[in-house]
Amino acid sequence: MSKLLLIDDEEAIVRVLSISLKSDGYDVLTAYSGEEGIGVFLKESPDIVLTDIKMPGMDGIEVLKRVKENNPDAEVIIITGHGDMHSAIEALKLGASDFINKPFRDEVLEITLKRAEEKLLIKRKLREYTEDLENMVSIATEEVRRKSEFQDKLITSSNDGIVATDENGEIVIFNPGAEKIFGYSRLEVIRKMNIRDLYPQEVTKTFRQRLKQEKNIKSTGWKEVAIPAKDGENVPARFSGALLYEKDAVVGSVGFFRDLREIKRLEKELIRSERLAAIGQTVAGLAHYIKNILSGLKGGSYVVNVGLDKNDIGKLKAGWAMMERNVNRVSELVMDLLTYSRERGPELRNCLINGIAADVCDLMDERARQNRIEIIREFDPSVGEVHMGADAVHRALLNLVSNAIDACIADLSADKIWQVLVKTVRERNNVMRFEVIDNGCGMSEETSKNLFTSFFSTKGEKGTGLGLLVTRKIVEEQGGTIKVTSQLGKGSAFIIRMPYSKATH
Repeated sequence: MSKLLLIDDEEAIVRVLSISLKSDGYDVLTAYSGEEGIGVFLKESPDIVLTDIKMPGMDGIEVLKRVKENNPDAEVIIITGHGDMHSAIEALKLGASDFINKPFRDEVLEITLKRAEEKLLIKRKLREYTEDLENMVSIATEEVRRKSEFQDKLITSSNDGIVATDENGEIVIFNPGAEKIFGYSRLEVIRKMNIRDLYPQEVTKTFRQRLKQEKNIKSTGWKEVAIPAKDGENVPARFSGALLYEKDAVVGSVGFFRDLREIKRLEKELIRSERLAAIGQTVAGLAHYIKNILSGLKGGSYVVNVGLDKNDIGKLKAGWAMMERNVNRVSELVMDLLTYSRERGPELRNCLINGIAADVCDLMDERARQNRIEIIREFDPSVGEVHMGADAVHRALLNLVSNAIDACIADLSADKIWQVLVKTVRERNNVMRFEVIDNGCGMSEETSKNLFTSFFSTKGEKGTGLGLLVTRKIVEEQGGTIKVTSQLGKGSAFIIRMPYSKATH
């Protein structure tokens, strides 16, 4: 138990309380005035002081002040009478541990003293912890120095680019990996460049957004970015970064960059090899389709010859129409093969996306009307002029709308009003979404899975399976994606997402 000093000008109270406290195990010191109590306190240094607030001469408030001046960690409990709440509150403001009102019960005093004991224990542990911490700091300082040297070697030898800045974005660390990616030397960058001048705009924008959020947020996940290198090359890289905090303030940032040039080169080689292999497989599988075209051409030429022999204009027209249809099939087949086999980068220009979508609908309107199919246009009015692959958008949409009309024609439902919805939507992060949705015959789950595989067609002998392969290739060349959802007997929905940028002038 702790050493306790009891101060009260009423001897009877001191005597009774002293006996009770000693029986509880306290080492009790007593005094009958404030002045005497301070003398005992300075000599014996008790942990707890239990003092009456109303005493002649030095009162309890003054005792409290003197005790705290000499030992701020001592716990002082004030004994007050009824109606003296103002003084009790003042005592708490001056650092008193607690107060109790006269007359008080043993249970109340026991609880109050227990709280004081707990505070003393916490302070003692805190003091011991602080002393231990000081020793640990001394040991850790040397460890920090050693780790700092080790980390410096790790940063220097890392194959990834590592760039660190101060709170203003000024670059303070620029390792050899970063030199290879950005093309600048350390001497050109450290303390001479800001990340605004070095990083891609999307990365600096991410850091600015993070500054407005809560502190100590997690680092950004890895994402692909294009690094504007010194020589003008856009270097593909994976980026991850974080803001660095000290208490509530940002003290810097760190960015990690992984060079993807070699990986991208290998990916292109693999894709090219796969595409060439697919072309070989497709050409082998096209034999039957080409045979059908040749049969159509022979049939048409036979009808034309009959018409010539008999001078029958009707047969001449019918035969020529057959030949013309099959010549168009040959032309479309050759164009699809050429498109699929060639490596083409995106050809970008300023264009009106809604205008392109409207043109596709206009081209397909007549065929749709002949088959009692309605083409519905739902174009985002906020889509203005943008910079993207206009020809790619037109070709992809034309293929999808044509397929949607075919799906409606192939539907055997007698009570349907067939519709094809063509939709444009501008999404966030400079992405344009195109949707072509029909309520035609739809596809099974297995058919949907095989839809973009080589030489797979849902049209039987009427299709080559190249149309959607070409469409996907066109979309992916623009950096976009294409997805399909379908339900047998209900219809299909194709969704294309392509990146765009602001129109250039």
